[in-house]
Amino acid sequence: METHVASLADLDATTLYALLKLRVDVFVVEQKCAYPELDGRDTEPGTRHIWLEQAGKPVAYLRVLTDPGGTARIGRVVVAASHRGAGLASRLMAAAMDVVADRDAVLDAQTEAAALYKRFGFEIIGPEFIEDGIPHLPMRRAASPPHQGSEATSSATDRRRPV
Repeated sequence: METHVASLADLDATTLYALLKLRVDVFVVEQKCAYPELDGRDTEPGTRHIWLEQAGKPVAYLRVLTDPGGTARIGRVVVAASHRGAGLASRLMAAAMDVVADRDAVLDAQTEAAALYKRFGFEIIGPEFIEDGIPHLPMRRAASPPHQGSEATSSATDRRRPV
C-alpha cells in the first residue's frame, strides 16, 4: 500500500476523480449526508491531499487545510468500507502529522473516532455538536511550544449545532 501527498495542482484528473468518488461514496451515500462536498477548499494552494492507494485505487483519504492564522485543519478523513479495521486511518494521521509539522492543528472528529485522534495528541476543546445528523467533537493539537493567542478556527462552511 502506497502513501501519497499532493496539492491539487499535482493531481491528475483520474486520481482526483477517484479521491472525490471515495469521499462521496462514504460521506454522501453511505452516511446519507447531503452537503456541499465540493466546498472550494480542495483548490486552495496550501491544501494537501493525503491518500493510501492499493492496486492503483485510493482506499483511504484525508486533507490538510490551512485555516486563517496558519492553523492546520484536518478533515474529510475516510476509509473505504472494504478496508476498515486495518489501521489505515492511523497511517493517514501519521502522514498528516508530517505535513502539519509544528503548527497548531484542529479537526472536527466524529465522536466515535475521537480516540483515534487522541493518540495523535488531539484534545477535545468544546462540547459535542451535530453535523449532518452525526455527533462530532471539536479537537485541537497544540504545536510545541504553544503559540501565543492561537485558537481553533472554524471553516466558513461550518454547520455546527450543539447537542
